[in-house]
Amino acid sequence: MTHPLIPQIIELASPVANTLGLDVVGAVFHTNQHPPVLRVDIRNLTQDTSLDDCEKMSHALEMALDTVNLIPDAYVLEISSPGISRSLSTDREFISFKGFPVVVTTTEPHDGLTTWTGQLVRRDEATLYLSQKGRTISIPRHLIAQVQLVDRS
Repeated sequence: MTHPLIPQIIELASPVANTLGLDVVGAVFHTNQHPPVLRVDIRNLTQDTSLDDCEKMSHALEMALDTVNLIPDAYVLEISSPGISRSLSTDREFISFKGFPVVVTTTEPHDGLTTWTGQLVRRDEATLYLSQKGRTISIPRHLIAQVQLVDRS
C-alpha cells in the first residue's frame, strides 16, 4: 500500500527534478524502518543517470522538503535510479526514449512474430514504429502487450 504522503512528495519532487534535467519515476516511504526511509527514484532523460544526478537531487529535494516540513520527524532520504530496463507505458516515456533500443512483445503474431527488437521511432494512436537497420517496422498498438527498454550495458 502506498504511503499517503507519496502523492505530495512526488508533487514537490517533480519540479525540483525538472530544474536539474531529471524526471521523478516514483517514490516509496518505508515507515517500518527506524528511522523511516524515503526513497525517490529518478532518471536523467538525456543520458544514463549518474551518481552526481542523485547527489544533486538529494541536496535540492532535502531543502525543498525541509522548507515545507512535510515530514516533521527524522527520516533518511535516498535518491536512486531504477535502472534502464523497464517497460514504457506513458506518452511522455515514448517521447523521452525515442531512438532507444526496445523489445516489443505482441499478444498475437504480427507478420509471423510475437517479439520485435529495434530502435523506438514513435508511437501514435494506432501504431508503434520501430527502426530495424534503417527499415521502419509498423506494429498495431492493439496487438502490443509490452514495450521494454533494452539495457545498453
